[in-house]
Amino acid sequence: MQRTAKLERKTKETDIVIDINLDGAGKCDISTGIGFFDHMLELFAVHGLYDITLRAAGDIHVDFHHTVEDAGIVLGDAFRQALGDKKGIVRYGHAVTPMDEALSRVTVDFSGRPFFVYRQPESIYAESGFNAHLAKEFFRAVSVSAGMNLHINVEYGENEHHVIESIFKSFGRATDAAVRLDPRIEGVLSSKGSL
Repeated sequence: MQRTAKLERKTKETDIVIDINLDGAGKCDISTGIGFFDHMLELFAVHGLYDITLRAAGDIHVDFHHTVEDAGIVLGDAFRQALGDKKGIVRYGHAVTPMDEALSRVTVDFSGRPFFVYRQPESIYAESGFNAHLAKEFFRAVSVSAGMNLHINVEYGENEHHVIESIFKSFGRATDAAVRLDPRIEGVLSSKGSL
C-alpha cells in the first residue's frame, strides 16, 4: 500500500504543489520563497522521514502570511489523502525535542477531529520574516485540514529560531510515530470502530 499524495492549491494569493510519501527516507525539495520557512519544512521532512517535494509561489511581496497558511492547508490535505481510511495506523504520536536552550513537546492524534493548542513562553516576540506567530498559523492550518488534534507546548526557550526549530523537529517526529502502521491494529484504532 502506497501512502502518498500529490495535490495542488491555486488561489489569487498562492499557487502550491505538494508531493508527499509518508513512508520515505527524509528526502525533500522545498521552495516557498521564504528561506527560513523552507529550512523548517526540511527539518520536518528529515525528522519525520517523509519524502516531500513542495513548491509555493505566493504574494510574499505583501507579507508571508498567505503562503505560510496555505502551505499548512496543503500539507494537512496531503496527510489526509495519504492516510486514506487510516486503517492500521497507531494514530497517536508524541515527541519532545531540544534545540540548545529551547524544548518543545508536540502531541498529535489523527482522530478526524481538528483541535489546536499552541503555547510558548510570553518572552518570545515576533521577529521579522517567518516567526513564531506565523508558525502558529501554519500549524493551525495543518491541524484543521488534516483533521488532526495537535498540541504544541514550548516548555522554555529564549532564541526564537531555536524555539521554532524544536517545534518543527518535534512535529516531524510526533507525526511519524502517529502514522506508523502496526500489524496488531485491525481496522482503525478506535473503540467506536471509525474515525
